[in-house]
Amino acid sequence: VPVRLLCHSDFGTLGPLVSAAQRAKVERMVNDALLDGAQLLTGGRRPPDKPRGFWYEPTVLRVEPARHAIWREEVFGPVLSCATFSSEEQALALANDSDFGLAAAVLSADEARGRRVAEALAAGIVWVNCSQPCFPQLPWGGVKHSGIGRELGERGVYNYLEPKQVCTYVSASPLGWYHMPRSKL
Repeated sequence: VPVRLLCHSDFGTLGPLVSAAQRAKVERMVNDALLDGAQLLTGGRRPPDKPRGFWYEPTVLRVEPARHAIWREEVFGPVLSCATFSSEEQALALANDSDFGLAAAVLSADEARGRRVAEALAAGIVWVNCSQPCFPQLPWGGVKHSGIGRELGERGVYNYLEPKQVCTYVSASPLGWYHMPRSKL
């Protein structure tokens, strides 16, 4: 699938990173993986035709999950770490081998398999045969160490609420398991 970098004067599918610090973090993570033996399949650099801004080419790495930290970390940049597997169970074990779980995507021609794999993934958001649609009616957020709880939807509102119970006793007879003393008020 071809990917074009988006600049302000045209339409594309990928824009720059948010800051110089984030681009430096992505570069460091990719370089560390390469120094540790990951294989660069494409990208892995600043695009030479975009000297201004915080651009980084879409990057695909082939990694050994047990060996490369980039497999288990959130990059927040245009980097895809790939590994081979021989069974659905192994694929799920590899995908869930992380302290993070913001989002995942499943691509499958078999609808039942796509749903089964989606249910087994330890991620707060799972897309099946699509990527990154966001519906404001639905909760958004990760599991494990990803995110800060839920945003959007009814669940997201709960993050901004603090429940409080206030009860007013309106009878002279005792209520519950204790007697109220006579008040002097």
